[in-house]
Amino acid sequence: MYQYRQVLVRMRQGDSDRAIARSRLMGRKKVAQLRALAQERGWLAPAAALPEDAMLATLFPRREGLPSQCVSSLEPWRAQIMAWREEGIQGTTIHTALVRRYGYTGSYSAVHRFLKSLPSAAPEVPLRLHFKPGEAAQVDFGAGPVITDVHTGETFKTWVFVMTLCWSRHQYAEVVRHQNIATWLACHRHAFEAFGGVVGRVIIDNPKCAITKACLYDPKVQRSYADCAEGYAFRVEPCPPRDPQKKGIVEAGVKYVKGAFLPLREFRSLADANRQLADWVRDEAGQRCHGTTREPPLAQFLGAERALLQPLPATPPVLAVWAKVKVHRDAHVQFAQCLYSVPFRLVGQTLWLKASDTLIRLYQDHEPVACHPRQTRPGDRVT
Repeated sequence: MYQYRQVLVRMRQGDSDRAIARSRLMGRKKVAQLRALAQERGWLAPAAALPEDAMLATLFPRREGLPSQCVSSLEPWRAQIMAWREEGIQGTTIHTALVRRYGYTGSYSAVHRFLKSLPSAAPEVPLRLHFKPGEAAQVDFGAGPVITDVHTGETFKTWVFVMTLCWSRHQYAEVVRHQNIATWLACHRHAFEAFGGVVGRVIIDNPKCAITKACLYDPKVQRSYADCAEGYAFRVEPCPPRDPQKKGIVEAGVKYVKGAFLPLREFRSLADANRQLADWVRDEAGQRCHGTTREPPLAQFLGAERALLQPLPATPPVLAVWAKVKVHRDAHVQFAQCLYSVPFRLVGQTLWLKASDTLIRLYQDHEPVACHPRQTRPGDRVT
């Protein structure tokens, strides 16, 4: 149901039905249906609370899809259809040709669905897009340096998170120890707090990285990220590697940090690495003449873009991680090596778990079934 909440947020921000459908959150007909219901119930008012998942699940029950073993009736002509698609032939013309040449008896809708299921064609020319101040930021995430902490002697791998404002090219960068959703969400919070505001949309770069790939394809991560986006009122936009309209918007953030910041530096600890990185962003990366804008990013940010960012929420939103968990025979579920109880009637079932820094909430079909204080020591049990 989080997709419906994302669409409602976009409607509040003024997005048209066509623009929402292009994001592939849902089709035009479903968007129009949701907008009509939202207007009727007052959900689009800025101060109104968004409906709970349970209400949305009741209003929009999930339809069972086709079994995974079902094969499209168009599969025998896949190669021919792909060739026609590459030539730019429209779907209606393809349907007519299939009927005329091969005696195809299916509907045009079947052809339309089959065309949508085909992989996108590779782009020929990447296009640079233009942005207004405060409109968007691009996030990148990739492998960082191996650091040996001089205080503990521990050696560990790191990752680098970079958020680049698309208009000014000013950046926030952070070295972290984990590539997981909790770290990903925390880095977004740190970036917005460093900028003093929030952009209208966040574009995900580097879809090959595990966490950014999960943001596109893993429902658990998508749900966690959607909650963060809703709390800060930004929209999430993937940057598909095959989409010429969206690729190459700004420089690859992590690649730039690796090439210009990391070489010939030594780090005594994670905190030391982040102190050096913050100084470099402010004093070097922020002061350079940017190759595209021909202006210093930090001056552009301070002079124009910062004032046009959306304000930070009065109360910072709770950043939570969603996970699917199975109820054990002792009526407990396990999360992060800790155990939490649920009603015995749920033994053997799979539940949704929502973990914030302080609370664990468990849901069955969008209905809450248990709530516990979050434990931190492995092996802890709450009954």
